[in-house]
Amino acid sequence: MNRRETLDGLRRSPKVDVCVLGGGINGLSVFRELALQGVDVLLVEKADYCSGASAALSRMVHGGLRYLENGEFGLVREALVERDRLLRNASHYVAPLPTTVPIFDTFSGLANGIVRFLGLTRRPSRRGAIAIKAGLGIYDFLTRKRALMPKHEFRSRRATLEKWPALSPAIRNSATYHDAWVSHPERLGIEVLRDGLSGGENARALNYATIEAADGGRYDLRDGLTGEAIALRPRLIVNATGGWIDIANGTLFAQAARPAPLVGGTKGSHLIIDNPALRDMLGGHMIYYENEDGRICILFPYLGKVLVGSTDIRVEDPGTVRCETDERDYILQSLAFVLPGIRIRPQEIVFQFSGVRPLPASKDSFTGRIPRDHFCTVLEGRDGGPPVLCMIGGKWTTFRSFGELSADMALDRLGLPRRIDTADRPLGGGRDYPEDGDGWVQALAASTGLPLARVEALFERYGTEADTVARFVAAGPDHALPHPGYSAREVLNLIRSEAVEHLDDLLLRRTTLAISGELSLAMADAALDLLATEKAWPPARKAEERSRFLTLMDDRHGVTEKTLSARNEHRSETCETTARSG
Repeated sequence: MNRRETLDGLRRSPKVDVCVLGGGINGLSVFRELALQGVDVLLVEKADYCSGASAALSRMVHGGLRYLENGEFGLVREALVERDRLLRNASHYVAPLPTTVPIFDTFSGLANGIVRFLGLTRRPSRRGAIAIKAGLGIYDFLTRKRALMPKHEFRSRRATLEKWPALSPAIRNSATYHDAWVSHPERLGIEVLRDGLSGGENARALNYATIEAADGGRYDLRDGLTGEAIALRPRLIVNATGGWIDIANGTLFAQAARPAPLVGGTKGSHLIIDNPALRDMLGGHMIYYENEDGRICILFPYLGKVLVGSTDIRVEDPGTVRCETDERDYILQSLAFVLPGIRIRPQEIVFQFSGVRPLPASKDSFTGRIPRDHFCTVLEGRDGGPPVLCMIGGKWTTFRSFGELSADMALDRLGLPRRIDTADRPLGGGRDYPEDGDGWVQALAASTGLPLARVEALFERYGTEADTVARFVAAGPDHALPHPGYSAREVLNLIRSEAVEHLDDLLLRRTTLAISGELSLAMADAALDLLATEKAWPPARKAEERSRFLTLMDDRHGVTEKTLSARNEHRSETCETTARSG
């Protein structure tokens, strides 16, 4: 991921077969697919990789149970196949998640579900036991040949409340089925990118860069860090910018030739809550429940905290979305509805995030009825410019198959063959994943001399790529950081090997420090010290970066400088207690 070499190469030779716009999970996927086929492909991302909607997903890896009532059986089947592939190919980050549905009625939603399925109504309704039983039966049927996880089961009201006594006593039944969750989606995105780059010199990628239309159907690549413009001559452009597709098309086509809107995204917001009683009460399950208005919400343990969401609100500008006060109140109200005895204090909300679902353009008044499937549309170039293949829609779970579909269309346009199938190709730290994780960790600790607990943490973070990280950490002088789980050498390795250009790249996406509520101001400053030294930033540039990061944390994630500073004191007290007990 050498930025200087990539830019130098483009200055010497501006021609590429394909330029992929957008470094979210779908853009990374089509980049990987094309790069592994030997295509000369350049990925251009205006911010950081997986910094938009791909950083704001629900962390679910699922078929989409509720999409069945929309008649999207093909999508659910495809998503379940891709879910199971991720369980095999990315087992270091993707794991089974038992999912329990509280049921409040028996027949509710049955008739309305039928007319919704037939397209005769857009009105949401509560789903009763019979409707849920039917959906789960279809779920089991679609996965019957693979059977990686148990079939669903129903519980009586009594059995449900015995297992989850905090649930609303108004429930009638519950049902449990299995889907999956992803612990580090942004890191998995980096692994998709690195797998693409492994295709050879034909594969190049840049974050913090854009392309702009120039005269005569030509384009300029603009480096977002220096402002430099470099001529670019792609044969095909893939617009994989998700909720930004129409905005990106506005920069690719002259105003008179701009296409009609292709997407109409909706916003989903989530909260991360630090409430050990709530976390423990869940017993490792996700609670997949309906709020009083029929909106589906989720609640499950995540990195020692609890993730709860989400909303579904139309948005015009995907670049300005954040979790607003009314959304936070709605999410907390939904939590109080399903768990009436649970009270969340404001300080227990340690992080919040919001992203835009890149749904097809639709005038449907009920956002839940907008199709969740994906497809591609090709816009022919103007004034001698290249065609633009637009990737529309898509769920995080289906990123591989969507990338495959888009790449095959691109290959067909270029007249090139497919050489490699990625369906069974492991990703990053999922390669050679050991059945005996403890033995693998013990062997690596013995060979590197690192403490066993340190290697265990690296294995949890990076899977089998912990081998490379551990050897880098052990290869030079190291020192502790304010967060006991990280050291300077580990952070330095991320900066050097994973295209880190800003502090938020490091703390929000290459690590889970921010989203898990584990980030303190002291840790942020320590990471900034390492980044500034590596980049040779002068004091003014370093101060600017600190201000930029703190503003972003406050504005987008509800975490103030005062909150981060308070975590300094909490972390210090914890360390002192640990030292005394040791």
